[in-house]
Amino acid sequence: MKTLYSLTQPLTKLRRTSEQLCTWLSLRVSDSSAASTDLFNPVSHNCLPQQQDGLRYQQQRLPSNHHQNLPPRRGKRQGRSPVMWVIAVVSLTSAMGTRFYNQPKLDVDTASPQTIRAPFKASIEDAKTTEEKRKEARTGSFPILAIDNSLTQEIYQELQESLDKLEQLRQLSGSFPFAQTAVLSESTQRYLRQIQEWEWQSILAFAQKDSYVSPFNADVKLPHQAEEPVNLVFIQAVSELQSYRQLSSNAAFSNLIESISRARQGYAQASRQLYASPTAESDRSYDTSILDLSDALWQETRIGINRAAKRILTQGIPPGLPPEILKEAVQVQLSTLVPAEAEPLAIQLLTDVLQPNLIEDKEQTKRRAEQAAQAVEPVMVSVEQGEVIVKAGEEITQADFVLLDYFGLSHREINWVGLVGFGGLVTGAVGVFWLVERRVHPTLRRRDHILLLLLSLSTPLLGTLGIQYTDLPAIGLLVGSFYGSSLGVTVVALLAGLVSFSIKTGWEYLLAGAAGGLVGALMAGRMRSREELALLGSAVGLTQGGVNLLLNLIPSASVGAVWYVVLPGALIYGLSGLAWSVVALGISPYLERLFDLVTPIRLAELSNPNRPLLKRLATEAPGTFQHTLFVASLAEAAARELHCNVELVRAGTLYHDIGKMHDPLGFIENQMGSPNKHDEINDPWQSAQIIKKHVSEGLVMARKHQLPKAIRDFIPEHQGTLLISYFYFQAQQKAQQQGSPSVQESDFRYDGPIPQSRETGIVMLADACEAALRSLKDTTPDVALGTINKILKARWQDNQLVDSGLTREDLSKIAEVFVRVWQQYNHQRIAYPKAAFNCESSRA
Repeated sequence: MKTLYSLTQPLTKLRRTSEQLCTWLSLRVSDSSAASTDLFNPVSHNCLPQQQDGLRYQQQRLPSNHHQNLPPRRGKRQGRSPVMWVIAVVSLTSAMGTRFYNQPKLDVDTASPQTIRAPFKASIEDAKTTEEKRKEARTGSFPILAIDNSLTQEIYQELQESLDKLEQLRQLSGSFPFAQTAVLSESTQRYLRQIQEWEWQSILAFAQKDSYVSPFNADVKLPHQAEEPVNLVFIQAVSELQSYRQLSSNAAFSNLIESISRARQGYAQASRQLYASPTAESDRSYDTSILDLSDALWQETRIGINRAAKRILTQGIPPGLPPEILKEAVQVQLSTLVPAEAEPLAIQLLTDVLQPNLIEDKEQTKRRAEQAAQAVEPVMVSVEQGEVIVKAGEEITQADFVLLDYFGLSHREINWVGLVGFGGLVTGAVGVFWLVERRVHPTLRRRDHILLLLLSLSTPLLGTLGIQYTDLPAIGLLVGSFYGSSLGVTVVALLAGLVSFSIKTGWEYLLAGAAGGLVGALMAGRMRSREELALLGSAVGLTQGGVNLLLNLIPSASVGAVWYVVLPGALIYGLSGLAWSVVALGISPYLERLFDLVTPIRLAELSNPNRPLLKRLATEAPGTFQHTLFVASLAEAAARELHCNVELVRAGTLYHDIGKMHDPLGFIENQMGSPNKHDEINDPWQSAQIIKKHVSEGLVMARKHQLPKAIRDFIPEHQGTLLISYFYFQAQQKAQQQGSPSVQESDFRYDGPIPQSRETGIVMLADACEAALRSLKDTTPDVALGTINKILKARWQDNQLVDSGLTREDLSKIAEVFVRVWQQYNHQRIAYPKAAFNCESSRA
């Protein structure tokens, strides 16, 4: 066995050297930028002479089969089998190329190679043209409107409220006429109420003079306006007042003057209130003509307004009626119902209050549209025996094609040219996907390719079944959630492009579905809970419905098409987007388990401390749980600094030591001051097996609880092939004391593998530094940084990180982050004063 072990040393060394050489060559060829230089540094560093001794040392102390069962590195792109790409191209071409399987050689808009005659007399229905005409009849049908009784009642109520408020204003101004028309004419009373105070005082002064003023005398001058003659209304008012004063007693005249003053006061208050605030809530206001109407005219006007409103609302006001047409209808109705003096007021009031009270009767509209469609006679194409269907060189019309296809003269067959051409298009799409995958997600496994292929095949399958509601929203949500936005957008865009060439479907449906899929793909990668993903489904549905509505509104010209076909269709399509989002949300947990996927949502769920395995860890191994939390804080901060998968690092760290639950007291952090179990065992070989067993037992527990492989990898890789040095040196001392042969180092090393990704490499370093950082209490950050650098250097020189993708520059950043986190945990606290203890003792 010793001879075999020595023979495998050169092979192991040769394999290691070849891996380093291949990595160096690939980095030199693929990228000469500064970023690639960072990746090159650790490899070249390993090739320096001073590092070769450390490399040889590790190769000599590892067992011969140490590297035989390592999984492929996740930090590098795995080789892609061309068989998978061939399967993808063939299956997608076969599923999407159904239109080429039974394609007529003589199709519409193609030239006929020869003159073709009808073999016998026939009359065939042109189903396609008939359906197009019926569709036009449906969309061209105008909606049937019905009166909305509740809305009509609201309009009536609003009209009565406006009339009541006008009535209150009239009551505030007082009754009119306020005096007998035999004493003062109605025009004089109206004039006396609204003139200004100085003018009223002038009239009163003239009326109290003994000289009589004739109503036909235009030479009367106002005291302050000697140059201007007064108007006839002024003279008429003075004449009527003088006449009454001369024919009545002084008491009667005084009562009349007092009545005029009260009427003027009420009119002034009502006018101020009328102009100060709107008469109704809708900012409508009216002039003082409402106050100038007599009580009889006002009652007649109010009755006429109500009758006109009832007639108009009974006939119904359709939505979208131009205001000028409504005003004309109001004028016609009011012309015979209200006095001429009140007609302008009534027109303004009704035009302000009235609004459309007709709504679409969907059932009647649908029935009429269907009746219009059924009324379209089937389009028949007739031909006599021997009659020429199409001449040589002529383009085949739809009617010609119907006849040719009926007689079996369209030469239906597999269109190999079209199928091969479409296969080339599919190959190009697969190539574009491969380029994008290589750039943004180079670590896809074969099972990931199978899942993507199955999701892609679902789209043409639904199209073949005649389902016009494409599942692109569900594909966008799933691929975006599983593999990121870039890959999700690429898949949705490529599928939409291929479907547009392969399946005859409405372009507005396809574009709307693609828009919903793109929104889902762009946003799904940012979701961190199922609830957020469900809300994203609502956004997908709104986007899909909105795009469908917009695309159908652009060519629509008739009201019927907008309100009957376009809007309900957009609503249904929006609901279909929401339904596909629900489907994606429902099947995503099953796909995650079936294809071993880790999404941000699943990682967040696995990181929940209430998970059964984590609750057991906190209860059965509390010291290990606290150690895990600190390691998670260190690793999470480092992963964020290096732009790694933070969610994966946190979840993986929480489970990396679950195997310690098999024997919690075998690890010092769980002993809590109890006797050390390993002192009682006093056997370093057995103690090393207990320590190593936490890896194997952890894997058993992880598989039992169905943890994803990406999480399980943290369990062995965070220890790599490290040496359990404490018991190794203890075994050496014991062997020397007993004079036994040399101790086999492989008995005291973990089985590996070493970290295969940056994430597991970060956790290895955090796990190594956690105990050292906890022991540093009263020290400076520089000392802490030096300690961390020594630990990281030891891992680097032990070649534990050669497969992780971490560089020396990354290690420098990690060390600084670890110190920063340590400072946050080890912050200073104010010492509790001793005098406070004395005070509390004295109180007791």
